Amino acid sequence: MKNIQLSCADAIVKFLVKQKILINGKKEPLFPGAFGIFGHGNVACLGQALEENKNDLPTWRGHHEQNMALTGIAYSRAKRRKQIFIATSSVGPGSTNMVTAAAVAMSNRIPILFLPGDTFANRMPDPVLQQVENFSNPGLTQNDAFKPVVRYFDRITRPEQIISSLPQAIQIMLDPADCGPACISLCQDVQGESFNYPADFFSEKVHHIRRPKPDDLQVKKAAEEIVKSKNPIIISGGGVFYSEAMDELSNFAIKHNIPVTQTVMGYSTMKRDHSHFLGPIGGLGGKAANNMAKKTDLAIAIGTKLADFTTGSWTNFENPNFKLVSINTSRFDANKHMAFSVIGDAKISLNDLSAALGNWQADDTWYKKSRAELKSWNEYVDKESGPTNQKLPSYAHAVGAVYRNSNPTDIVVTAAGGLVGEVVQVWRPKELNTHETEWGFSCMSYEISGALGIKMANPNKEVIAFVGDGSYLLYNSDIYSSVITNNKLIVIVCDNGGHAVINRLQLYKGGKEFNCLLKSSRTPNLVPVNFANHAKSMGADGEHVKSIAELEDAFKRAQKSKKTYVISIHTDGYQWLEGSAYWESPTLSIPKTDENKRALKEHLEGKNKQRKGV
Repeated sequence: MKNIQLSCADAIVKFLVKQKILINGKKEPLFPGAFGIFGHGNVACLGQALEENKNDLPTWRGHHEQNMALTGIAYSRAKRRKQIFIATSSVGPGSTNMVTAAAVAMSNRIPILFLPGDTFANRMPDPVLQQVENFSNPGLTQNDAFKPVVRYFDRITRPEQIISSLPQAIQIMLDPADCGPACISLCQDVQGESFNYPADFFSEKVHHIRRPKPDDLQVKKAAEEIVKSKNPIIISGGGVFYSEAMDELSNFAIKHNIPVTQTVMGYSTMKRDHSHFLGPIGGLGGKAANNMAKKTDLAIAIGTKLADFTTGSWTNFENPNFKLVSINTSRFDANKHMAFSVIGDAKISLNDLSAALGNWQADDTWYKKSRAELKSWNEYVDKESGPTNQKLPSYAHAVGAVYRNSNPTDIVVTAAGGLVGEVVQVWRPKELNTHETEWGFSCMSYEISGALGIKMANPNKEVIAFVGDGSYLLYNSDIYSSVITNNKLIVIVCDNGGHAVINRLQLYKGGKEFNCLLKSSRTPNLVPVNFANHAKSMGADGEHVKSIAELEDAFKRAQKSKKTYVISIHTDGYQWLEGSAYWESPTLSIPKTDENKRALKEHLEGKNKQRKGV
């Protein structure tokens, strides 16, 4: 067998460059690029290898390790997990900064490859710069913090270990059931050590993502339960995107006459004008979907982990005869809450289940009720998000102004905070694949970083990020990244004076305003932030507007701009769209105020409605 002598770092990059994947019949790089911030733990070896292969594996400069990884995660989500970004940093705060991003990828089932530097395997120079010493375990480093938030972790202490480790990491990241981030921690000295690698290790490999076929008996049992139901609904999750099962979802809903609700992560798997579209469900959902959920006797969950905001903390299904059918590639997700599980790819499973159901259809009275519920809710949302002259417009007013002037193919991006719920209600998808969010980990700062990754994956589409002032102040450097890389974004900053959605929760639970809004925190010198001027200082265009009419005009200017455009507007921190689902959150069991008593009463009422099971 022919061998090639290479340093470990050279071998890693050479191997990654040779990994390909078929997308729509065309061979593409599995790893389209890397984000990197170099330090002493990765610059001399891995950094040089990346520089020497920059034409085949472009390396983009990051400005914060967390943000660059979030951009890579968003890119992979926009590519529906078919391409994987790399994020590399030095050992130390660079690597620990990426741990939060790893948790985002883990909770959202998104692949990304982390290549942080590590301490010396030989331990001769210990303690090295940025080494966290564990007195009882000298082999433990800060990179072990990745272990709870990645699907695969390995520490490379010998150069030959990558021969087995890299292929395993790739297979996990491409596995539809186990998909998530991988971390391969690279000891600094080992990066530069050489080994005679087998030449076959660097042969081109073309990957594909498998489509697990469901078990026939599982499909049969699920169909038997569905035909017993009178009032079924569908819950469409993000897995429908990853399976590219939108057509199958549409066909299934029409053929069997079942209304379709969508999770936040599955939003825009169906267009608003589809005959069976019912909108978002759960804690961020609308009354149309939630009213139907409360009465349904069976839900067909497709590609969703059924998180608490989807299920209303499992109180949203009030029918005592409620049953659950769950279609998922992940055994863990498919078997939650006593479901009749169908473990398999969404596209194949929907086709198999539809065949098993034959010509069965849900009652048309139930379908007509869903249309009436949706009509009523749409009228409410249109009214609340329409043009207004009120001094401080709401989030819904701001989202509505942009939505009315957007193109059908524009992609909207949100993340943590109150904007997610308002956007998902107002931004009813005119086209498929036009709503992107990060809700699994609810990570502030994803809004701008994620929008950059989504724009990189969709260079010919307008990408619009809605961000609150709190998230903007947390991280905003990717405005600069978008400018210097010519990845134009439109960023709408809704300034409501702090973390208003948590202030809302604080008040709802009977507390007093404290530390969430700037005005209720220790701020002896409260200075307003000029977000537009700040964005301009990073090379973007920007303006502050004072009304919804001005916002609409500014958005039209942003559409014509050739570079990132930031528009800020003051919004009301107390006005929200009407909620319609319970969400369990910590509540004082010994109330101190009348407001606490009211909160405890509502909390216990919700708990009494919770579906039992795991």
